[in-house]
Amino acid sequence: MSDIPQDLLYTEDHEYLKPAGDAGVVFIGITDYAQGELGDVVFVELPKVGAKFKKHDVFGTIEAVKAVSELYAPVSGEVLEINDRLDAEPALVNTEPYGNGWMIKLRLSDEGERSALLDAGKYKEKVG
Repeated sequence: MSDIPQDLLYTEDHEYLKPAGDAGVVFIGITDYAQGELGDVVFVELPKVGAKFKKHDVFGTIEAVKAVSELYAPVSGEVLEINDRLDAEPALVNTEPYGNGWMIKLRLSDEGERSALLDAGKYKEKVG
């Protein structure tokens, strides 16, 4: 059974948004379900700080033993920070997807885009 925290928002593509403490700033990563489907993560390619993305743009890739997958921006915004720890410890995505396994910190450019995301209940229905 995948861990699905109640206080996060989710995408159909298995990314999550987690409040970062500042208004309009969120952490983005992949869900526990997604990391489980991928298997052992061996490499994560992330954008540079300052990069801007529109909703559903590819912001990076994640490579696991089984496959390479694209990472999609759940909302539009500008990258404020990337998780440098993933360079040396990509397996954090497997062990702590909602904690130290976050990928990017983003300042939203359109708060309204949050309304199109799934709450924990709807995401749980999607993944079973």
